[in-house]
Amino acid sequence: MLECMVLIPERVVFAGLLLRLHNLRLRIMLFISLQALTHCGLNACGTILGIYLIDHAGQRKLSLYSLAGVIVSLIILSISFFKQSSENALYGWLAVLGLALYIAFFSPGMGTVPWTVNSEIYPEQYRGIYGGMSATVNWVSNLIVAESFLSVAQGAGIGPTFLIIAGIAVLVFLFVLVFVPETKGLTFDEVEILWKDRAWGKNPRTQSLLQS
Repeated sequence: MLECMVLIPERVVFAGLLLRLHNLRLRIMLFISLQALTHCGLNACGTILGIYLIDHAGQRKLSLYSLAGVIVSLIILSISFFKQSSENALYGWLAVLGLALYIAFFSPGMGTVPWTVNSEIYPEQYRGIYGGMSATVNWVSNLIVAESFLSVAQGAGIGPTFLIIAGIAVLVFLFVLVFVPETKGLTFDEVEILWKDRAWGKNPRTQSLLQS
């Protein structure tokens, strides 16, 4: 959902930078090129990096670092839009920097880790159907964000809207910090025991898993 929150503002950032161009065809071509370069390129590279980091750094640590970067980049984006009335063109490029940092931090961590966690938290016999339900909820949430973002931005302003998203990211950071255990190096069976412990109480077997 956090990714979808920045897809529409991404178009806003680039559209604002290209408004000074008078050639409509050139505007459209540059718009598509810039968006593909930043979003698709950085997202692809970040996801490949995430494949390596998720097994070496651990998904919990990777998520926390990713969310910290997301929060900082959203604050940068918010500042750039608060200053959008300024004649200084630096704030336009600051928005592009914030956007690039957002994707660079999001894709290796929060772009990949939730899908890994989603495959671990359900009992084996229900993993398929619950995974499908989770994907459905994810895309319905993305649809709600996509349809509501412009209305919120129009009512509150783009700068405050990015601050709201940063606040949501802070809540996600705290949730991961408190509730998400590290499962690096554990088998699916061991992870299932770990989550059962979270639901039904501690046992010596789980304590040894947490300490290993």
